[in-house]
Amino acid sequence: MTITVNGKAVRIKEQEVEKIAAGLGITNQEAVQVWLEDNEYLENAEQVQLDTKAKSNRITATIHQAKAINTKKTQRERVLKDDPTKESIIKCIKALLEEKGCEKVEILNKTKLISFTLGGDTFKLDLIRQRNK
Repeated sequence: MTITVNGKAVRIKEQEVEKIAAGLGITNQEAVQVWLEDNEYLENAEQVQLDTKAKSNRITATIHQAKAINTKKTQRERVLKDDPTKESIIKCIKALLEEKGCEKVEILNKTKLISFTLGGDTFKLDLIRQRNK
């Protein structure tokens, strides 16, 4: 539906009007009025009065100031648990790769990553443990 307000053509979806009318229990014409006021095409005297009252009480300033406070959270230091099983698997894989002729075999993370070169290409192995549910 298209409505002309202050010389401007305004398009309003009929679904929105019906939703407002059903939610507030008002007619479709009143729902259109509410939609125009909500989207600042028209002024609602009651809303303007409430805005001026809030500005005079400095309520909005305290609300915005409360949002403006930036408290940064400090990250906790991560503590890695020792995992001898994964460490031994990584060491065995490194030894196996070196035996099979891989070059530049490096342990990037002692319980997780191995990098190596084979035939001019570089590969990474990532060891992941599947936990029981």
